[in-house]
Amino acid sequence: MSAKPIAIASDHAGFDLKAILKEELQKMGFEVLDLGTDGTESVDYPDFADAVAQAFQRGDVERGVLVCGSGLGISMAANRHPELRAAPCHDAEWARLARQHNDANVLALGARLIEVDAAKACLKTFLETPFEGGRHARRVQKLSAR
Repeated sequence: MSAKPIAIASDHAGFDLKAILKEELQKMGFEVLDLGTDGTESVDYPDFADAVAQAFQRGDVERGVLVCGSGLGISMAANRHPELRAAPCHDAEWARLARQHNDANVLALGARLIEVDAAKACLKTFLETPFEGGRHARRVQKLSAR
């Protein structure tokens, strides 16, 4: 696991789950870089995906967690950035495969679609699963090629 902080951000729909996951990360011993939002007032999820991308670009973090209502919009916004490989996950198996096969560096969750225990399981699996490399490496390389 990285010694760098884990970035975490959400829109208004993901705020409550973000707070739970931030606490979970801290219990796991991680430093957390919370990039907002700071409440449930309506905001735009691309702004928070951009904030996480900027933290990656500066070298502040190597992993991130994004939360919106479905996990889809915020992952689409994140994946516009070549340094991010955001994977929307709904269970631990998806999180495991996202890391093993796709070297995902951002976990995206849908607060309106996932139970808290399942979100925690995704987080734990995402952080503990290494990238398998091998035949997957050339595919992952193509994801960031522009």
